[in-house]
Amino acid sequence: MPLERFDYDYLYGRKSDKVIISVAITGALANRYQNPGIPYTPEEMAEETYRAYNAGASIVHIHARERDGTPSIRPEMFKEITEAIKAKCDIIINYSTGAVGIPREMRIEHIRQLKPDIGALNMGSMNYSKYSTKRKDFVFKFVFENTMDDIMYFINVMNEVGTKPELECFDAGHIANSYPLLDMGLLKPPVHYSIILGVLGGAPPTPRMLQTMVDILPPGSHWQVIGIGPVQWRLVAAALAMGGDIRVGLEDNFYLGNGEMATSNGPLVEQAVRMARDVGREPATVEEAREIIGLKTKEEKGDGQ
Repeated sequence: MPLERFDYDYLYGRKSDKVIISVAITGALANRYQNPGIPYTPEEMAEETYRAYNAGASIVHIHARERDGTPSIRPEMFKEITEAIKAKCDIIINYSTGAVGIPREMRIEHIRQLKPDIGALNMGSMNYSKYSTKRKDFVFKFVFENTMDDIMYFINVMNEVGTKPELECFDAGHIANSYPLLDMGLLKPPVHYSIILGVLGGAPPTPRMLQTMVDILPPGSHWQVIGIGPVQWRLVAAALAMGGDIRVGLEDNFYLGNGEMATSNGPLVEQAVRMARDVGREPATVEEAREIIGLKTKEEKGDGQ
């Protein structure tokens, strides 16, 4: 995070700053054949969130599923999942809006109805693929379409209901897509970016690429890194050293740093906390994370929830 003034204590390690740790508990594509710990039901998602919360996470990123594990965008499922989570802990709620081949009105309806704290906002179209060197073939490949018209539509809905957009940027051009939206006044500073590295079709997962993308963020922005696959831990280390926030969880990566498969989201967050403390940073509490990101209170949103 660029320094706007000379801060001796920060530069020379005499002050511990806070790091926001997000957890992506399930995703849309991962399944129990890949990792038995993937949660499907609202009750399972609540248990996984509670483990992550106790370990040090302050934000949970939610993809809804039907009870059989298939992806869902139904507001009813998001509501059921959120209520189960809120019964266990008062963590910050972040909903996904990612989907392929579904009208934009359906992709955003759960946010319109339920008004979560944060809504993930994909900032550009891309080839979204996974390749197997063993098979010499693609595991999956599709076009993830997010037009500028769709992006502006999603932002307008989020602004109407008081949900903070989280700008998901898979490449440098996705960050550039935010510039005109800031100029138009659709995005309100401080802007919250997620830099996602490791998806084929997006930017490669290297610390140098992370630095490049951080360097082109608008001044005063907040950012976190999302590393896909086991390379995640190198990117977490880089982000921690650079002053950024981090996301871990079974949506992004199944493995701990030693190569062992994680049995749940809890151990992934625990490793993230250890790494943060190793460089003199402490996990932000839910209250601290709300203040850092600039989230609206329930009263400011006017939803009374």
